[in-house]
Amino acid sequence: MSKRKVAYYYDPDVGAYSYGLGHPMKPHRIRITHDLVTAYGMLDKMHILRPKRATPEVMSSFHTDEYVHFLTNVTPETAEKLTYSGTRFLVGEDNPAFDGVFEFCSISAGGSIGAAQRITSGAADIAINWAGGLHHAKKREASGFCYINDIVLGILELLRTYPRVLYIDIDCHHGDGVEEAFYTTDRVMTCSFHKFGEYFPGTGTQEDKGRGKGKGYAVNVPLKDGITDESFKSVFEPVVSKILEVFQPSAVVLQCGADSLAGDKLGCFNITMHGHASCVQFLRKQHVPLILLGGGGYTVKNVARTWTYETACALGVEGEIDPNLPWNEYFEWFGPRYRLEVPCNNMEDLNVRDGSLDIVRENALEQLSRLKGPPSVQMQDVPRESLAHHLGLGLGKENERPKDELDEELARHMRYVYNLQDSGDTTSEESSSAESDHSWDSDEDGSLASSSSNPRWKRQGSPSNSNSNRVNGSSRRKESAAAKKRTRMSLLTGRYFDVPDPSSMSIQEESGYDSEHGYGIGPESGALTNGIGGGGGKRRFFMSIPPENGWDSFMGGGGGVDEAVDMRRGVINGYHAGVNGKLPHSSHDFGGLFESVAGDGEADGDDGEEDDEGRMAVD
Repeated sequence: MSKRKVAYYYDPDVGAYSYGLGHPMKPHRIRITHDLVTAYGMLDKMHILRPKRATPEVMSSFHTDEYVHFLTNVTPETAEKLTYSGTRFLVGEDNPAFDGVFEFCSISAGGSIGAAQRITSGAADIAINWAGGLHHAKKREASGFCYINDIVLGILELLRTYPRVLYIDIDCHHGDGVEEAFYTTDRVMTCSFHKFGEYFPGTGTQEDKGRGKGKGYAVNVPLKDGITDESFKSVFEPVVSKILEVFQPSAVVLQCGADSLAGDKLGCFNITMHGHASCVQFLRKQHVPLILLGGGGYTVKNVARTWTYETACALGVEGEIDPNLPWNEYFEWFGPRYRLEVPCNNMEDLNVRDGSLDIVRENALEQLSRLKGPPSVQMQDVPRESLAHHLGLGLGKENERPKDELDEELARHMRYVYNLQDSGDTTSEESSSAESDHSWDSDEDGSLASSSSNPRWKRQGSPSNSNSNRVNGSSRRKESAAAKKRTRMSLLTGRYFDVPDPSSMSIQEESGYDSEHGYGIGPESGALTNGIGGGGGKRRFFMSIPPENGWDSFMGGGGGVDEAVDMRRGVINGYHAGVNGKLPHSSHDFGGLFESVAGDGEADGDDGEEDDEGRMAVD
């Protein structure tokens, strides 16, 4: 019986999801692992928990709102439209929009967040979530079979309590999503042992060390094909030991991607089950709170074997289990040997042949020796519930009553104000091909660089440098097509592919508005401009920088936003007389409303689009 308190997270539904016929990622491997763990009688030695599924609000603590909203709505039938012909959110063939993709992500993320909460509460010393470890997912798009980055969400939960967290990745692929998320902070150190070269995702050199406060806190150990147990151990233990000495983490998150095993369908290492599990054993001996997560692994029977053995390592009973597999529902899958083992093969270890392993190890240790010790962090208690919930306000039956007419009016009013601001924030920078890669992102570090390249700004009194901006904008549009291309690497094929340029799409496709629904605010009506739909501009979300001349100049009137809001309030209340008599005769004639407010024949904002239930939906 282990003296360490171990929590084990498992949801029986996780094995029911499928990425599609022929796809190498098999969520069913988690079900097989659980069945094997059960057959070995380990469940009695752990606290078994079914994770609470992560909500969209929780996922939005890292991912952008528009991306999470996309995942909640996408289906195989709507994927083409919602991804804008494969140019956003799900790019390439690695990440299909399979049935139940959001539910699958909520299980994975919920398990990692629950494991972090279990650790921070002191209820467990080691927490396991084999459904987690999806380390490639980015803030605003899926990547490498990963949709929601449960690792980042789990680490964020740990940071609520612990000042420093160490993330270690032993997947064959570089943990680019996690490294990117914490690239500029010294509170999280990321350490990735991975194959580097012409290999997905193509990142993870030793030159990538972090930026700003995080400089030196991103450690990469690039390896070559065929690394064996001895070679891997010779670099893993010295580097991790140095990290523990210098960084002194309060908790460790270990991503146990099993595609680094010998014989994996997409991997290229020669590590056995025992060599892989030695990482778990080494960290367990350090007596630091530990979270074990899954990850890659595409030879299903070897994944189940290894994660079962590593569960035993977490419990400290690896020496007590029988190498001959006990009978279980998937017993026939483990033939012909039916043993708990993943043997090595006859691959040549290129790391030893050219001596590159010694160089990599020395570079990593040198980087760590330059750090000045563990960074100090000012900690404060973070409330885990809202003030209203703590005081008991808005709870019970009062919160369950249906919304009345006033509630609906206020909701429509606030959505309208939001749309006005969102429309005003978007600038002509979006039409520049220099930012065509990320002009639709939610939190781009952009600025309102060339406001005069948009016709509306020119008519409303552009700055004195408008002519030069106009020339620059024209020259940008004449850039070669090659400079505008976006390329990505596929995990399936290992090859680069071009991503279609959204600027080449039709206005209707780019704006996302369908004129046949008759909202009166599509591109044809001229109601969507300045990067929202008209003029071929791209959409940008959640920009908070106001227009160069202020909101009043944006609205084209003396009253600015306040005047427009007053008129909108009149529309809500059903009146036909507004400020200066500019209110349209119909409460749904938004095109006329915007036209009269702007005073220049073009609309400055949109009022959202109505969904199938008649509600106002903000894009």
